[in-house]
Amino acid sequence: MYKLGPSLMCADLGNLEQNIKELDKAGVDFYHIDIMDGKFVPNFTLGPDFVKTVRKLTNTPLDIHLMIEEPEKHIDLFADCGVDMISVHQESTQNLHSLLSTIKNHGIKAGVAINPGTSLEFLDYVYDLLNYIVVMTVNPGFAGQKFIPTMYEKIAKVNERIKKYNRNIEIQVDGNIGENTIPKCKDNGATMYVLGTSAVFNHHHTLEENVALTRNLFNPGTI
Repeated sequence: MYKLGPSLMCADLGNLEQNIKELDKAGVDFYHIDIMDGKFVPNFTLGPDFVKTVRKLTNTPLDIHLMIEEPEKHIDLFADCGVDMISVHQESTQNLHSLLSTIKNHGIKAGVAINPGTSLEFLDYVYDLLNYIVVMTVNPGFAGQKFIPTMYEKIAKVNERIKKYNRNIEIQVDGNIGENTIPKCKDNGATMYVLGTSAVFNHHHTLEENVALTRNLFNPGTI
């Protein structure tokens, strides 16, 4: 089962409700919402009020990617927004284990996001708290970047570690995910796909058609 999650940072925010209606009709599996503070990454994006708005518009699971410094200060805030998943970066906190525990204690699935230059060794000490691992296939902060080819190998190495842990941890990929990158991500073990301008939010087709075309990459010939 491969899960598709449109990145709402790339949506038409002036027509957000209509976008979500179309994407829900298309059967997307989750919505990915990037939260950036202009410090941890050099960009500002969406905040808790936006998350609350999206929560009112859909029952589809909400996946929050916190690209902010000291995320432990804000877990309660986002938990109150009714989110289903929260991922954080190792580099953003002094105590990753405690932070992941806090997320889990709210009944929210916990994830850790790994930057392209981040080593994987730290996973050995927090895997028991993880529901998913986000492999960043671009450097975080901006949409429209090119996929970093060495990240295919990183996805495979994360997959190897998960098998060693013998745990049900999903691998999410985020950054320039589309027809040119999905097949090899799939071959290396990715199960969750964050979809932006490369796959869904473009003007080649309708949103619903773009989701169908993307899902067809996993099951050729089904549309």
